[in-house]
Amino acid sequence: MPDTPGPDTTTGQLRTPLRRVLFGGVYGTVLASSLVSALDHDTGRPDPRYDALWILVAALAAAAAHGYAHAIANWSAGGSRATAETVRSVLYEWPLVAAVVPTLIALLGASAGWWSESGGINAVLIVNTAALFCWGLWAARVAGQRWQSACRVGAVDVLLGLIIVGVNTLSH
Repeated sequence: MPDTPGPDTTTGQLRTPLRRVLFGGVYGTVLASSLVSALDHDTGRPDPRYDALWILVAALAAAAAHGYAHAIANWSAGGSRATAETVRSVLYEWPLVAAVVPTLIALLGASAGWWSESGGINAVLIVNTAALFCWGLWAARVAGQRWQSACRVGAVDVLLGLIIVGVNTLSH
């Protein structure tokens, strides 16, 4: 059954649904972290609700663009179901959007006055960096790697988060 999650015992590669979740999780987490670290309100008052809306719009646009790019890359000359396949391909990108949800929650929490927007941004960067470790660890374990190797993969994913945190620190 090609669409069952987990590694394919013949090739050792992850099967499609789980691959989509892992790819979308990492991609969405990096996207959300990058966008939230770019928030800067030198010209006006911070509006975390507005920022959350635009991060959601950016995630939806990235998911749509990624799904569409996959669809057109796989179109065949005689394919009569290009529209249905394109819509399906775009909808398969839901994990990318789902990975942005913790960032949206933190920004909406700042909008509700639970903490400052700056505090929310710092929390997002910490949580998303930890999430990147978990995404890498999970992907490596599902692919059959041992714990030590899986932790190294997670650590490499953490580097992505630390780079974003570092750029955020330097830019502000």
